[in-house]
Amino acid sequence: MHDTSALIEARIIRFHQQRILPAVHTHEQPMQVAAWAAPGEPVPFHEAVSREFTPLNEGDAWGQPWGTTWLRISGTVPSDWPGDARRELVVNLGWKPGAPGFQSEGLCYTPDGSIIKALEPRNSWIPIDASSGAEFTVYVEAASNPDIGGVWGFLPTDLGDPQTAPARPLYTFGGARLTQLDETMWGLERDVWTLLDVMAQLPQTSPRRAGILRALERAIDILDPQDVPARAKDARLSLVDTLSRPAGATSHRVVAVGHAHIDSAWLWPTRETKRKVARTFSNVVDLMDRYPDFTFAASSAQQYAWLKADYPEVFERVRARIADGRFVPVGGMWVESDTNMPGGEAMARQFVLGKEFFLREFGVETDEVWLPDSFGYSAGLPQIVTASNSSNFLTQKISWNETDTMPHHTFLWEGIDGTQVFTHFPPVDTYNSELTAVELNRAESQHAERGLSDLSLVPFGFGDGGGGPTREMLEVALRKADLEGSPQVRLGRPDEFFASAAAELTEPAVWVGELYLEFHRGTYTSQARTKFGNRRSEHLLREAELWAATAAVRTEYVYPADELRECWEIVLLQQFHDILPGSSIAWVHQEAERNYAAVAGRLGQVIDDALHTLDTAQVASSQIVANAAPIVQEGVTALGAAPSTPQPSRISSDGGYTVLETDYFTARVDGRGHLVSLVDHGSQREVIPPGQSGNQLLMFHDIPNQWDAWDIDKSYQQTPLAALDAADAPTVKGDALQVRYLTGNSTVSQRLCASPDGRALDIETTVDWHEQQKLLKLGFPIDVHTSEAAFEVQFGHIRRPTHTNTSWDSARFEVSGHRWVRVEEPGFGVTLANDRVYGRDVTRHVREGGGTYSLIRESLLRAPRFPDPHADQGEHVFRHSLRVGSLLDGVAEGYRLNLPLRPTAGPIEPLVRIDGSPAVIIEAVKLAQDGSGDVIVRLYEAAGGRASARLVPTFDPGAASRTDLLERPWPEQPDDALRLDLRPFELVTIRIARA
Repeated sequence: MHDTSALIEARIIRFHQQRILPAVHTHEQPMQVAAWAAPGEPVPFHEAVSREFTPLNEGDAWGQPWGTTWLRISGTVPSDWPGDARRELVVNLGWKPGAPGFQSEGLCYTPDGSIIKALEPRNSWIPIDASSGAEFTVYVEAASNPDIGGVWGFLPTDLGDPQTAPARPLYTFGGARLTQLDETMWGLERDVWTLLDVMAQLPQTSPRRAGILRALERAIDILDPQDVPARAKDARLSLVDTLSRPAGATSHRVVAVGHAHIDSAWLWPTRETKRKVARTFSNVVDLMDRYPDFTFAASSAQQYAWLKADYPEVFERVRARIADGRFVPVGGMWVESDTNMPGGEAMARQFVLGKEFFLREFGVETDEVWLPDSFGYSAGLPQIVTASNSSNFLTQKISWNETDTMPHHTFLWEGIDGTQVFTHFPPVDTYNSELTAVELNRAESQHAERGLSDLSLVPFGFGDGGGGPTREMLEVALRKADLEGSPQVRLGRPDEFFASAAAELTEPAVWVGELYLEFHRGTYTSQARTKFGNRRSEHLLREAELWAATAAVRTEYVYPADELRECWEIVLLQQFHDILPGSSIAWVHQEAERNYAAVAGRLGQVIDDALHTLDTAQVASSQIVANAAPIVQEGVTALGAAPSTPQPSRISSDGGYTVLETDYFTARVDGRGHLVSLVDHGSQREVIPPGQSGNQLLMFHDIPNQWDAWDIDKSYQQTPLAALDAADAPTVKGDALQVRYLTGNSTVSQRLCASPDGRALDIETTVDWHEQQKLLKLGFPIDVHTSEAAFEVQFGHIRRPTHTNTSWDSARFEVSGHRWVRVEEPGFGVTLANDRVYGRDVTRHVREGGGTYSLIRESLLRAPRFPDPHADQGEHVFRHSLRVGSLLDGVAEGYRLNLPLRPTAGPIEPLVRIDGSPAVIIEAVKLAQDGSGDVIVRLYEAAGGRASARLVPTFDPGAASRTDLLERPWPEQPDDALRLDLRPFELVTIRIARA
């Protein structure tokens, strides 16, 4: 038989596109449209509809960047239309070729202000309930959001800041038409689309492919090309057998979970995200009214909170569907945060505030952590997940790895303390699936656990900018439930998937350590002010809670729970995985900086008020300082206040070198500002390797292949610029050495001095940065021979190789960490601590005289040009300290730099203390979330070993118990909750009643 399959397929495709699709909506009637453009920020419905509207015609330009235009669409249903015909208003706001969520969108209202659903590309219909001959009106709040990404050429754009965005209209109105939806034609279109979709992925020699092709050919033959609806029912009947053939017995099975990834900010501000949530959730509840088996999962308590505040009607519809079990809150976090940079306590509070919201509003205890799009996952996370009383974890982003492929899709993920979390990494490789054959076949072919399990989860629906599932996707899901040539698709909930997967895969593989993303490494450094705001806010919150709790227990002071919660909510929002990483438009980061400034002011007032209340002496003393750190500083006890006892240092000149000396070390700095020697007195060891010098400011060209704000490519190492040398001779001012550098369009000044306790060399670096596409690092070669370095993460640290033995090692050429990084040999180690840096590289090099030395380079600043063309411009101040000593000495340095002593008037006894191992660190002291007045203490083992100690309250305590992060007692309790026998990096929360 002659092979004419290509010709037949081409005929079918054209017939589908040009005959079937246009016949789904019939009897089009143009509507009258009028518009009113809001002059500034969005306004409420009742204010908008009272304004004067002017005609808007098809082809008219509308919508300047970030504007809001209200449309009033009105008309009359023709009197001769059948009463049972489905009437739909089809509106084209001027859709661009790009995806939904990245361009214009609208929210539709009835004249009384009730929300109907959203308008978006590929979802541009509105149901009309008016009867034949009746008039109707629909209002649309249309957002003219610019498509910042465009064709993803990553070129600078002025659209990301309303102050620089041009005022010209972005969109051309495409008209509004009242139509009839021909349900038979709609069903036929989905039948044909689904079969074409499946057929296209089958082998040319497949009998199933040939069968589908011939069935579609017969259906097309039945249809009259001049009147397609006339025989649509017969065409559908001809396809019943082909659509009824079941999937193979061993075909892959997917649980399809409706989803809409909504970035809480990214290429749009949070103001717009609030509206995206309303649009998406209104679409979802509308679909639930039409498809009884449809379930939808949505994360981020913050987004539900916005919906409750701004769109209470939609929120109540969502609440009802949550009660039905079809709208499923997931994630248990305040936002889908970054997990590399938030500190331990902040990461814990993501779960505390998130899970509390879901419990309070819906009575739902979320069990899954849902982070499909964050840029890598800290090894400290599994323990935090478990401590929040959650069991399962889902991510997608690791599929973006540039170099290596994860060997598992369903596995146990083990964190730094040994805690394991059941984890799924969907092999479909997207969290925005449309349930196409390409996607479903990829899920089947890539599934690493095949042979042991044939089950995976597929999140489907338009995302990033929201939108969610469409009726087209749901119709495809129903047809692919059991269809030969396709994996089996079952609409379901995430908890159903995890229960089934765990039952099938009884001995899952174990992945130990971080889930490092081999991509987007620049997010550890971009937008340095946002990162400093996060670090500072986290520590101010610690201080505010500590002193407020101490004052509330010791005095009549009223604990400011609402104020603290509001500040936490603001800070946790800024930890969203496109805000804290620095990958958003200028508007977002400007807003973040304003938020951090406001939080600092509010928390500063809480701290001042609490310390003033605790001042029993009422006599100011310049020597008394409050120490919020969990370690002794300058003789001041942890978590208390007392006179400080700083140690003296000496500074002198010696043959062209400046010598800085304390009882613990001697440092020599040359005329270039470089640290040429640092001798530790205790060990008599030289820190700087032979022939090397530290404190080097290093600059590189930084032009990644793509994703400018996100990526640092390894090629930066091939394009170094000259190391910065002092522009003037270093000068001595008081007890410090000052150095000034000039480079390109920027200036750098440094202040080097001894720490107040004399044990560390402190370096303050002030940069007035005006570079473009450059990377600035601060480098320290350390005379330590090692194959690994330690980096602080949440509630502990992780050790990473400094060699490049494997592709996995080589791909970690830029890594994240918190307050310190450390290299060590047996008996000798050096820690570099910081007050705002997250990105760095640590490598090993051949040492003059034999062996190797370690090189730590802190990434201070970048200057990407997309999506914010002015990222990081201006002044920044970085503080580092270099200290020889034990690992716990290094931990202490991290706390010292980030929790500086604060002058106060009188001594303060710590509310609690640790008796025993110094490795037991108190991370938080606060009053209970429930308002009971109970004291909550969160602590962890910091050295990575076993530790025994006792938590000692200095107030009159009642009963104590071990709790989860939400401060609920664990079912099993030790005999003595205050007695601590901790395993490595163990995290413990203790609740102490007040007698």
